[in-house]
Amino acid sequence: MSQTIIKGMNIKNIIWCLPVFVLMMTFYANPVTGQTTGKFQRVVIDAGHGGKDPGAHGKYAKEKDVVLAVALKLGNYIEKYMPEVEVVYTRKKDVFVPLKERAKIANKSDASLFISIHANYISNPKITGTETFALGLHRTQDNLEVAKKENSVIVLEDDYSTTYEDFDPNLAESYIIFELYQNIYLNQSLEMADMVQHQFGERVGRRNRGVKQAGFLVLREIAMPGVLVELGFLSNSIEEKYLSSNEGQTLLASGIYRAFRDYKNNFEAKNNIEIKETPKKTTGPGVLYRIQVASSKRQIKQGTSIYKKFADLYEYKDGKYFKYAVGESDSFSGISKQVGMVQEKVKDCFIIAFKDGQRISLTEAKKLTQE
Repeated sequence: MSQTIIKGMNIKNIIWCLPVFVLMMTFYANPVTGQTTGKFQRVVIDAGHGGKDPGAHGKYAKEKDVVLAVALKLGNYIEKYMPEVEVVYTRKKDVFVPLKERAKIANKSDASLFISIHANYISNPKITGTETFALGLHRTQDNLEVAKKENSVIVLEDDYSTTYEDFDPNLAESYIIFELYQNIYLNQSLEMADMVQHQFGERVGRRNRGVKQAGFLVLREIAMPGVLVELGFLSNSIEEKYLSSNEGQTLLASGIYRAFRDYKNNFEAKNNIEIKETPKKTTGPGVLYRIQVASSKRQIKQGTSIYKKFADLYEYKDGKYFKYAVGESDSFSGISKQVGMVQEKVKDCFIIAFKDGQRISLTEAKKLTQE
């Protein structure tokens, strides 16, 4: 209710009536969030900028290209490893999509989470690192500048002053409106943001600039938990090279995917939904096939090359060795179909089998699965 009242007034009126609004807010309790029941069904992936809006740019890389590549890789991970989740994209190619339209796509899809992907830029070329934002009022000038940069895209839209109710992305006073919003999805948004930053720092090995809040219009307009991810700074030459590389984009997408996986699992656990890693058929009781890709006497640290190649790496101990496998199927024929794709990354990979979590021979496994 409070958001409807606020949206009906322009920025000047809101500033003039601020004391009245603050008083009104004390009488409104936060409504119940829509994220309280059921399985996680749908996620929206928003690649920032696009088309006539290049976003930030370094010496050669454009933000719109970097974030689209990461967004598509992220979506591919989710579609591959979580087929039960529908992925909705605000754009899948180099086109301009207004902020209002991005939010409209998200709200129409009735998704459970919104992930907006961006890359940063700052005048100081020494600054590096990732940061993830939830909706809120900026607490520092740096946060405000990031919001201004991302919101400035609206000036490319026709009649943006009317569309966004006199919001001026370059006017600091415009951002006071974000203090008045009762963001019922704040806790979930901060949870996802924290998971993203954890993955970036611990797994991907990027400098963690933390979880922050700022007034992003695209987050204001969505009716679901949402985060805005800044992948790094194109203004830093080393980070620009990393963000432009297939390896860097793959690893960043993998980090967001793992954060999303953890968020989804937490979401369903809170809603009393049984979490199953992979549905198992009954034709081969307790038998599971995987594809082994690495073996080492020492545990391989996250962030190293093998982790960069695969998002679903499975680690197990076999005697004195740590071994690593990918893929999963309850039939030999099923896992065999996955070998070709894995061989493109690890030529000497091979199929292995487990029964009730214990390694067994392929001969024994095939007998159990009657193959």
